[in-house]
Amino acid sequence: MTSGQSEARRRGPSITHDPHDLRSSCITAGQAAEPVLGVLFDLDDTLFEQSEWLAGAWDAVAHAAGLHGVDQQLFRSSLEHLAAAGTDKGRIIDRALERVGVSECPIDPLLAAFRSHRSKRLEPYAGVRESLRRLRERVPIAVITDGDPEIQRDKLSCLSLLDAFDAFVFSDEFGREHRKPDTLPFEFALSMLDLRPESVVVVGDRPSKDVAGALASGMRAVRVLTGEYRSLPDDPRAWVTVSDLVAAVTFIEPLTPLRSP
Repeated sequence: MTSGQSEARRRGPSITHDPHDLRSSCITAGQAAEPVLGVLFDLDDTLFEQSEWLAGAWDAVAHAAGLHGVDQQLFRSSLEHLAAAGTDKGRIIDRALERVGVSECPIDPLLAAFRSHRSKRLEPYAGVRESLRRLRERVPIAVITDGDPEIQRDKLSCLSLLDAFDAFVFSDEFGREHRKPDTLPFEFALSMLDLRPESVVVVGDRPSKDVAGALASGMRAVRVLTGEYRSLPDDPRAWVTVSDLVAAVTFIEPLTPLRSP
């Protein structure tokens, strides 16, 4: 991959809508009467390209499988192929073993390799750090994310974003059954920021999780078309859909008051 391709991958799709036009249409429809006093951000495929982290995780899993006699290159290719077809389908490691015709390899060491993988460095999408910094000067912002809390914290550390937010909500700390779109993590985020749901906006890439959870919790949602699920239809429909996080912040920022010193 060339440096230009790598940059384009981090940047995500180009802006396809003028956020100012989008904002005007929302205000005309009466949907923006309530000011935005806080913003919740999804992590994976919203702040950065999740596939960058997964590439290293699959390397670690394939290496662990190789120690048990599995063809490492073939297994690694199978992991990536299945993940590209949709990570939410689950059992990727199990299905990759089945795909390469292996039935004797113990699964626990492979799962441990996945869970213990730590990236040396990850890059957020272009413009994310500056956009978050600018928005945080006006309103409190938080992360709300599914997944192993230790892994998710490490991703934020590798992205150099641990100091970019006022709060963090890791839904798995309540139990996997409370992953988005369950309302519990959204309600907990509201309590941490001490805000009412109608004054908070959720920014995320997945309609079935980020948008659905926001709407069920009484919040507005801005969907970004980045990452694995960018081609999914808007179902349920977000308040507005934009190309990426930078465009989302551009849309939200004029609706926020300046934060008190």
